[in-house]
Amino acid sequence: MTDDEILDEFRGADALLEGHFILSSGLRSPRYLQCARVLMDPRRASRLAEALAVKLPTDLRDKTDVGVSPAMGGVIIGHEMGRALGTPALFVERPQGVFELRRGFALAAGARVLMVEDVVTTGLSSREAIAAIGRAGGEVIGAAALVDRSNGSVDLGVPFTALIRIDVPTYEESALPPELAAIPAIKPGSRAAA
Repeated sequence: MTDDEILDEFRGADALLEGHFILSSGLRSPRYLQCARVLMDPRRASRLAEALAVKLPTDLRDKTDVGVSPAMGGVIIGHEMGRALGTPALFVERPQGVFELRRGFALAAGARVLMVEDVVTTGLSSREAIAAIGRAGGEVIGAAALVDRSNGSVDLGVPFTALIRIDVPTYEESALPPELAAIPAIKPGSRAAA
């Protein structure tokens, strides 16, 4: 898929939003890709996951034993990546504020894990998920996301592949440009702002 075809999938799902958004990181942005909307169509989710799987380095695809995603945002794309790669798809969640495997999920010692996210901005959730996978006995050999909106700055400590990179400015609340400050902010994501 080309970047234009990927963005067309988001546009087709009314998932490419313009306005004033509070990101999960607490940063503010004038653009937001609502992955939950684009993934609500199983056929669209499958197309995007297949395209992401194809974009992964071949050795990473071949070595992955299991995919693990952070809940909530990563669950659907993680499941679809499991389908695309032919691997199980697990997820970590934060019942007490720290990611952990639950629901009977377990990793074999040394299992080679692909951590799968919907969107990466600062990488905080991804790094927290990677740490949880390590505590559970897995070895994260790579990370993948539908969208990299880190402006190329994220370092997850493992090879990282994104289906599309969107360079959108982000701002601290105290440093908003006047045109953004004039618009009421909304919080479209699933995680409370930092």
